Order: sequence, then structure tokens, then C-alpha cells
Amino acid sequence: MKTIIRVENLKTVLDNIIVHDGVNLSVKEGEIYGLLGPSGCGKTTLLREMVLLQKFAAGSINILGYDMGSIEYTAAQKLRKEWGVLFQAGALFSSLTIAENIALPLIEYTDLSRKMIDEIVEFKINVVGLKSSDALFYPSQISGGMKKKAGLARALAMDPKLLFLDEPTSGLDPISARDFDSLILELRSLFGLTIVMVSHDLQSINDTLDRIAVIDNKKIAYEGSLAEVASAESPFIKTFFRSKFEQ
Repeated sequence: MKTIIRVENLKTVLDNIIVHDGVNLSVKEGEIYGLLGPSGCGKTTLLREMVLLQKFAAGSINILGYDMGSIEYTAAQKLRKEWGVLFQAGALFSSLTIAENIALPLIEYTDLSRKMIDEIVEFKINVVGLKSSDALFYPSQISGGMKKKAGLARALAMDPKLLFLDEPTSGLDPISARDFDSLILELRSLFGLTIVMVSHDLQSINDTLDRIAVIDNKKIAYEGSLAEVASAESPFIKTFFRSKFEQ
């Protein structure tokens, strides 16, 4: 499979604190790839660097052939159309309805007619498991699970090749979390997505991820399949996956 994200010798410094120091990983087309690690290890920071929301100090991140460290504005705007991002809390605009939130990237980045945008919005709402009638609600009027789905629908609005998910099941009850896992797998098959996901939900990790990268002590302590994670020496991995090793 083709590699579409490559991180090499990445160094990140925040407030004079080294967060990453020589991070290397690669994401292949069509897989669901997990970024794992202890709290504060820089999982979300790495995801933010990938989507051009944060700068890194050294090394490189290459996505779909673009170098994130030297990308120009025009190319960056073009690349942003190739990915969707679901932030941990949904990051919906509170003053806009669900439909208006989903329509926003289509209005900003395309010349589609209003009728076409409305049709796309309705399709995306339905494809994530929301009802058409939910479109008129504001974020304050819906549950946490619905906010996640609405944020996911917005992330999918532009038919991206790449989907970035930051703790997608965080804050959800167990039933809603497993429902969201199933939805992610369905969307990957339906749209041919490549998905990068930050998670600490062990059940979600087991159910959805093809490969993982575990950040520990500022580097990648392990990269590969869950089946072989028992071979890793990281104390965090041994603690986090203890129940899996004991099966």
C-alpha cells in the first residue's frame, strides 16, 4: 500500500519543553491508524501539526506529497480540501444550526449552488446516522453523541481522502462509543478513507485500528499491528495493554 503520511525525525518544542524528539512514523492509504500514548505525550499536538494548526521545530511531515514544513499558502488551501478533522469536543459553531455547520466548508471552498449544497448536507447528515430533522437543531440542543456525528458530517462535507479524529469516543457512553466505532468502519469502506485517530479507548482501539504508533518518552515506542504490540518494551504499553496480554 502507498504511504500517504510520513513523519521523519520530528521535534516539537512548546514553551521550551521538548514534546517530541525524533518521532518517525508512516500511514498507509486506506488504513485506520491510531496515535496512542500516555496523557501529555503529544498525541493531539502531533495531529495538530499534521493538519497545519501548529508548527514543529525540526524534522518533516509529508502528507499526500506535500511538505508541511515549507508548504505555501495556495498549496495549503488546496490540501485542506483533501482532509477532514473531527475535534474532540466537536468544535461546532454554537450560533449555527447543524445544517449550517456542515454547509460552511462547502460555502467557503466551493462554487456549488445552494441547492447542491443543501443536498450534500442532507446526505452527510444521513450517512453519519443523524435524522434529517436534526439539521435544524443548534449544538446546545443536541446530545454529546449527536455533536460528534454532526462534527463528523462536517469533516466529510468536502469528500476528503483523509480523516483526522481526536478522541472520537471521548465523553460517550459505552453503547454510543461502540456505535461510533462501527460508523467509522462503515465510512472507511463507503468512502475509501484513510483515517488517523488519537484514542485512549481500549475497546475502540481493538475494534477499529489496523496499525498503531505509541508515543512514549518523546519518541515512537512502538509502531505496528496490535497483534505484535506485546513485543514492545515500553512500560506504558505493558500497563495500557495488560488486559490484552493476559487474555
